[in-house]
Amino acid sequence: MPVVRVYVPLGRTGLEELASTGALAAGPGTPRTAYAVTSGLEQAAPGLDVEDLEYAAFSDAVEAAAGLRSTRSDRRVVAAADADASWVSPREGAPVSKVVLTAAVPLSRVASFHVDDEVTGSVDEEPDELLWYDVTELDDVRSFFG
Repeated sequence: MPVVRVYVPLGRTGLEELASTGALAAGPGTPRTAYAVTSGLEQAAPGLDVEDLEYAAFSDAVEAAAGLRSTRSDRRVVAAADADASWVSPREGAPVSKVVLTAAVPLSRVASFHVDDEVTGSVDEEPDELLWYDVTELDDVRSFFG
């Protein structure tokens, strides 16, 4: 089955859910927003290669993660995961990389976490300034939230 790399913005609650249940819940009644390379994104940026398109989707996820912060001191967190294509439903509107996950994403499908380097209280930092953490470092990422 084809796999789609999705970027899932997470806050404290999402990280705790992932740690306690081993999955990011999604499905009927529990839609979860993520970001991915969609046909709309490809049409909006016809000259970009796959890596640039993925970076655009990742950047949209980082921006959305800023909105999930409980306090100004919380860090932005994005999980990169490989979802079955059947779990991903594109949505109309902006940003064009926005999708909805229609099935739970197990921890085994999460590849990495991307986290702000330090607590600044600012959301003006660029997405490429986030640090990369392996999925096995989930507890380390959770520790940033106290």
